[in-house]
Amino acid sequence: MNPMLDELRSVELAHQVKSRAKTPFDNAYRAALVIPSATYVQGFVVLAGASPQLKEHAWIEAGDRLLDPSLPHLHHPAESLHYFSAQRLSVKQLKSAVEEAKEDYPDDDPLPIYGAQPYDYYGDVLLGGKEYTAAFNAAQALCQS
Repeated sequence: MNPMLDELRSVELAHQVKSRAKTPFDNAYRAALVIPSATYVQGFVVLAGASPQLKEHAWIEAGDRLLDPSLPHLHHPAESLHYFSAQRLSVKQLKSAVEEAKEDYPDDDPLPIYGAQPYDYYGDVLLGGKEYTAAFNAAQALCQS
């Protein structure tokens, strides 16, 4: 069962971490640092409506709640958002992956984190492993329905 989006706590968290538009991975990273028991999640969000939009996205899960610190920047009602997870990391795993990425690729942004290779491709866009392909396909199917 997927956690339910907690709209009120998401907005509060967005203010707490000084969430910025178009930086969902960074917003979720900073939110995970504020709630150490949380799980950092990467995947896709579908903004449902007349012209559905599919976006690569990140959020956190705390217990049975989904908290999206980028929610105020999506400009869609919470009930029109559908989340498809591809990868989950504990805060410890997240910190370690970010530190490793900064060390190995100091000129690149350490987020998003795609895990171990081999990677799957969609067109000319590099995605993560097979979990990313499955999440993308499920999100795309919702957009087409």
